[in-house]
Amino acid sequence: MDDDAFTALAAATDDPDPFHGLEAVAAVRTEVERREAVLVRRARNEGASWARIAAALGVSKQAAHKKHGGRGLLGGRS
Repeated sequence: MDDDAFTALAAATDDPDPFHGLEAVAAVRTEVERREAVLVRRARNEGASWARIAAALGVSKQAAHKKHGGRGLLGGRS
């Protein structure tokens, strides 16, 4: 999703119809989660530690790793 589409989606959260606003909130949440995952993957690929990523996200190292760590292609820890 490009920035203009994301901005429009964020603006839709102010829709007078609360159900349209809630649908927009859910879509914004999905896009933010996607963008977070992409940025964490980029940071890890550039050698960032889980501690550094966690600090940027405002969460514990364990929480960041649990959410984004996953398993590598061969089942090992990333």
